[in-house]
Amino acid sequence: MRAKCLSAWLLAAALGGCAPPMPLSRFAAQGPEFDPIRFFTGHTRSWGVMEDRGGAPVGRVMTDCLGETDADGTLRMVQRLTLEDGTVQTRVWRMRRVAPHRFEATANDMLGTAQGEASGRAFHWRWVLATDPGHPLKDVTMRQWMYLMDDGAMVNRTTISKLGVILEEVTEQFEHAP
Repeated sequence: MRAKCLSAWLLAAALGGCAPPMPLSRFAAQGPEFDPIRFFTGHTRSWGVMEDRGGAPVGRVMTDCLGETDADGTLRMVQRLTLEDGTVQTRVWRMRRVAPHRFEATANDMLGTAQGEASGRAFHWRWVLATDPGHPLKDVTMRQWMYLMDDGAMVNRTTISKLGVILEEVTEQFEHAP
């Protein structure tokens, strides 16, 4: 019986990980146009909630971001993340435009390069977070969907997974700070 339950759970996890992604093109005609470099240039803040894979809240997160663009248009952003338990993490991003609606980024705790695409009011990208650098078994995949709202705020939905199994999801609202 136990083997059947485990097999069913593994099959469900595998099928859930194979679901086709939402096409970004469905946002093409929706404005305002979202440009992540423009949005994160300056001072932004976010407030959000973390949920386990069953949807139960497990914590809150706040970020404080300061972004500057270089002469070539590359964004350098320092993001300070504060978790509900008081843990503070600093992520330093470098993002650049590689085509009209395509972006690449690196960060101090990221493996490789994030690849992203914007269409209309939406932006989507995927990247790998090294939660414990030097220990690849602890790396997780981050999938983020960002949606620009009419009032200039942005809603970010992050899915954190390992081997296709969702571990946590984070929903945040970003706003420009004075």
